[in-house]
Amino acid sequence: MQLLCVGPNNQPYYFNAITQQSTYVRPLPTFQDLAPPAAAKPKKEKPRTKTPISGTQWLRVVTTEGNTFYTHKVEKKSVWTIPEEIKDALAQLEKEEAEKEVQETKAKVEDEAQRELDRVKAELQDAVVKRKAEEPVPVDEVVISKKARIEEDEDEEGDEEEEDSDSDMEDWQREAAEQLAREAEEEKVRQAEEKKREEEEKAKELKEAEAQKGRPLNMPDRVDLSLDEAKALFKTLLREKDINPLHPWDTSLPLFVSDPRYVLLPSVSARRDAFDEYCRDRARELRQSQVKKEKRTLSPKDEFEKLLVEEVQSTRTSWTEWRRQWKKDRRYYGWGRDDREREKRFREFLKELGEVKRAAAQKAEVDFFALLKESGLATAGAVWRDVKRKIVDDTRYDAVGSSSLREELFGTFQKASATSDVQSSKPEPGEVDTNADVEETEADKEQRRRERKERAVKDREEKIRSERSKLESDINRSRQGLNRSENEMEFRTMLVDAIRDPTVSWDSVLPQLKTDPRFTNSQLPLNHQLHLFHAHVEQLKSKHLANLQVLFLTHAPSLATPFTSLPVSSILESQPAAKLGFDIRQLEEMYERWQRERTQDARRAFDEMLNENAFVEFWGRLGKIGGKGIDEGIQADDIGEDGEEVVDMKALAKTVDLKEMVMVLKNDKRYLMFDHVPEQRERWLRDYLTQLAAPKLSVHIPESM
Repeated sequence: MQLLCVGPNNQPYYFNAITQQSTYVRPLPTFQDLAPPAAAKPKKEKPRTKTPISGTQWLRVVTTEGNTFYTHKVEKKSVWTIPEEIKDALAQLEKEEAEKEVQETKAKVEDEAQRELDRVKAELQDAVVKRKAEEPVPVDEVVISKKARIEEDEDEEGDEEEEDSDSDMEDWQREAAEQLAREAEEEKVRQAEEKKREEEEKAKELKEAEAQKGRPLNMPDRVDLSLDEAKALFKTLLREKDINPLHPWDTSLPLFVSDPRYVLLPSVSARRDAFDEYCRDRARELRQSQVKKEKRTLSPKDEFEKLLVEEVQSTRTSWTEWRRQWKKDRRYYGWGRDDREREKRFREFLKELGEVKRAAAQKAEVDFFALLKESGLATAGAVWRDVKRKIVDDTRYDAVGSSSLREELFGTFQKASATSDVQSSKPEPGEVDTNADVEETEADKEQRRRERKERAVKDREEKIRSERSKLESDINRSRQGLNRSENEMEFRTMLVDAIRDPTVSWDSVLPQLKTDPRFTNSQLPLNHQLHLFHAHVEQLKSKHLANLQVLFLTHAPSLATPFTSLPVSSILESQPAAKLGFDIRQLEEMYERWQRERTQDARRAFDEMLNENAFVEFWGRLGKIGGKGIDEGIQADDIGEDGEEVVDMKALAKTVDLKEMVMVLKNDKRYLMFDHVPEQRERWLRDYLTQLAAPKLSVHIPESM
């Protein structure tokens, strides 16, 4: 708000009462921003009523906008159209609802009529009472003194009043009855008009439904549905449009994008996911229907025969190669008990195919001869190269597959034609019967051809027989090896179950083993069984000996512990000694042998310790150097002494004796193991030092040093 003020010098200025600011320049007027009224937020459409359809799992849902759809309680799917399975139940429900509505309407009309009747009665009674109250009481001008006369007059007046009220009531009831009759007539007329109007509306709706057939379903822009219901409706749309499951999304989108059900899912990704699910389900359904159709049309044997007809085109086809190629095909493994039966049918089919091809070849030759005869070109002096150019377009020419065979047949036909032209039935002496020569020539050729085929068949059979025998021998060897391994494993399992005593012998356990079916049914030879038995017994012995040695180590940690120091009685009662069946003598022998092996291991460990110790090796080798040390001695200050004296390294090495080496080695466990023989241990150390060689001199030091 701007205020115009006058200063001390009579100079006007402007003052803003809100911001408390003053200025001599007239400010621009300000306008209050009027925010546009907020648009009313459309109400979200929600289900208003849910009516269960009797006998089904479906619900009829009516939304707040008056739209109706149907949802399945178990499958969680919703549709706008009436499913076929609930049409009858829905019709019955609508009929019951219509009857119920008629009854409710009738009851409502009767209630309203009764209330109106009660209201009219009450008004009439009030009017009668009011009218009686307003009427003046008649006063007789003549005063009658007799009491009896007065009483009679009062009785007469009361009777007259009752008669008047009764007549008024009868008139009112008559009027009310007439009014109710009129209202009933009007109600009947109204109901008839309403029924007629409903019939007209139904007829109009039927006409509109017929007119709207084929049009897209008119659906609301937004419906409050769950994601599963919306997805189900979207898949229903795809099924109604018969979308090809092999087409991609971009290709199929124009076919259903204009349908209102396209917008039921909230995003494009959700629609694409639903589209992918539909494609998978639809493709699976089509594939299963195709498989069922094939199963209905052809039996497994017919399928196998069809495979033979389609894939075996030559009589030279190998069963092994053909089986390797088609063994994973359903048409192959769907028929036959095993490969033997399939191979037998394969061989029979090859024979049938050979006969068919042979018959076709003979027919082709006959047709070719007929072609040559019809053309009239195969004369005595005709050349095949010229003739074939004129008959190459005929199908009978192509029926003969080999060009060399065509030329051979052409020559045969020429010879046969030449012999047929001979007039004499018998040849003259000296003449050659050309027809006989031709027949003999053809017979020879046929004989040679037959012999070649027989040889080829025999060679092929021999080759197949050798391959089969080789394969069977390999299979038998593999089977024998597998059976032997299985028998060995089963026999070892039997030994583990039956023999747990390492002191038993074969003869002692043989009666026990014979009671086991695994022994009696074993196919292993006797020597192999004995070998497995002794190996098992040795394994048991080694196991118990290892446990016994652990027991020895517990009671004898030192190499100097004698056998008499051991608790012999407790060791004999222990499980390893009891299992091995040792007495005191055997136990002592085992202990002595174990101590010897232990001493040998400790001696090797002692030598390894000496080889690993750098102190012993350095000073031991340094003591072998002759003359002065490296660089002819070292300065005294280098070794912590004053002066410029030169120290001989050899003399210094002499000062490092065994005691200093022992001080270095005394904490090693391998050194402490021989505390019971210190002299021998010292001798071993001296021997080691004696074996050490002098270190090699540097290349900078002359050899004379």
